[in-house]
Amino acid sequence: MKSDLEIAQSADIKPIREIAASVGVEESVLEPYGHFKAKLPLDLIDESKVEKAKLILVTAISPTPAGEGKTTVTIGLSEGLHFEGKKTVAALREPSLGPVFGLKGGAAGGGMSQVIPMEDINLHFTGDFAAIEKANNLLAAMIDNNIQAKPEVNLGLDGRTIRWKRVMDMNDRALRQIVCGIGGKANGIPREDGFNITAASEIMAILCMSNDRKDLQRRLGDIFVGFTFDKKPIYARDLKAEGAMAALLKDAIKPNLVQTLAGVPAVIHGGPFANIAQGTNSILATKMAMSLGDYVVTEAGFGADLGAEKFFHLKCRASGLKPAAVVVVATIRALRYHGGAPLSELNEPSLSRVQEGFGNLEKHLENMKTFGVQPVVAINQFVTDTDEETEWLKSKCESLGVRCEVSEGWAKGGEGVRNVAKAVIEEAESGKSNLKMLYDVEQTVEEKIEKIATTIYGADGVDFSAKAKADLREIDKLGLSNLPVCIAKTQKSFSDDDSLRNRPSGFRITVREFEFARGAGFIIAVVGNLMRMPGLPAEPAATRITVDANGTIDGLF
Repeated sequence: MKSDLEIAQSADIKPIREIAASVGVEESVLEPYGHFKAKLPLDLIDESKVEKAKLILVTAISPTPAGEGKTTVTIGLSEGLHFEGKKTVAALREPSLGPVFGLKGGAAGGGMSQVIPMEDINLHFTGDFAAIEKANNLLAAMIDNNIQAKPEVNLGLDGRTIRWKRVMDMNDRALRQIVCGIGGKANGIPREDGFNITAASEIMAILCMSNDRKDLQRRLGDIFVGFTFDKKPIYARDLKAEGAMAALLKDAIKPNLVQTLAGVPAVIHGGPFANIAQGTNSILATKMAMSLGDYVVTEAGFGADLGAEKFFHLKCRASGLKPAAVVVVATIRALRYHGGAPLSELNEPSLSRVQEGFGNLEKHLENMKTFGVQPVVAINQFVTDTDEETEWLKSKCESLGVRCEVSEGWAKGGEGVRNVAKAVIEEAESGKSNLKMLYDVEQTVEEKIEKIATTIYGADGVDFSAKAKADLREIDKLGLSNLPVCIAKTQKSFSDDDSLRNRPSGFRITVREFEFARGAGFIIAVVGNLMRMPGLPAEPAATRITVDANGTIDGLF
């Protein structure tokens, strides 16, 4: 059996100009990065076409250590829609090097449902992450420079209150907490600092929430830095940093064009994580794809309680976008897991565990209907699935009024996802989905969080730590209470406890602290011990990657 990388390397990849031409983009406006990937100019976005295109969101049940293959289904579905005669474009996120070299792996799909060139997409791609990293760290450098500056330009920043951290696109736990500025006066003023992974930077969130370059620069200026010694808030614009930061992002703001194995155009741009940010690609990339295709398939990270909720409340609220249908990816293996199976038994058939674990999928389906959107279930098929388990799951979903089809995208590409595509077309063209928000931004921060926790997670209520209550007072003083909320919590459970699988009940959510993402346009409520700088596992994926004498990579997945 060929690996994902071998399949990608043996693919009949088309020159990017041909992919662009298939959706009406002339070669003269492309900004090529080699033969097989390119940047797209922002003036290709056509709001009249955006209004007419049908946006399909792919989300999933609560993820398991085995992985559910949401990106694989997203890519396969875009090809399935293409084979059903729809002018389709995929709209995806860019992978972070942290997961690529860590535990999770890349984010280019798998098997016969991949975007290519897979190696480029998973590694440096077109340099967007590097530009975000540089813009983030420029602001960090300007902050520390101002702290030690002469009185006439020093803003009086209290180093103890600075919220801005440096970033790098790598899992490196040793950098979570550091002390900078040591070694003498020439090295600055000593203070505590730390690193986040690049995908967790507010710059990433800002890039993905911006509507144009002017909006990008305004949002960069709105980044909250910290307080002065006399409690005055300081923003990036006070340091006059936003112009240079926007200059570093001049090209990164443009969406990237690549292709699937079947030659379907794919727009890939931005990559915020869904457990700490909005978890979806940029507004500009989605609108670009909707300007080029009649059907656009996009995804939101992790389970629907994180990715889909934030897609609706944050991205759709900011952009006016509305999905015509939502696909919830499930696997038989994941249902066994949520039904109590240990990792060592995920590949062992067990109808009883599938039936028990269905509670997790059922809650996600209920949530989608609460948002006013009609879900379709895609069973991402594995060779260990049995007909008995699959037929029971399809029958159970249909008893709830939800279409359920098997996706064989990994083995067969788009041809194996045509049944899912047909169900999606039927739902999208029925006009049943009518997105509605669960809260109004004018509600209090506590009310907004309570609504999400009790409705989407199924919690009995929300508790706020002393630190969180103090942060809420700061949020109110800064005039940020009317922003939507982004809850940063574990992706492994509806609750804030990793160990609670399936559909837990009788639990409460505890908000540990708040962060201010004024530039991105939302408040982040940190639940549990979530980290913005992951660590590497005992045996990182990086240990399996090699390059031969011809430059061919092996071991990347």
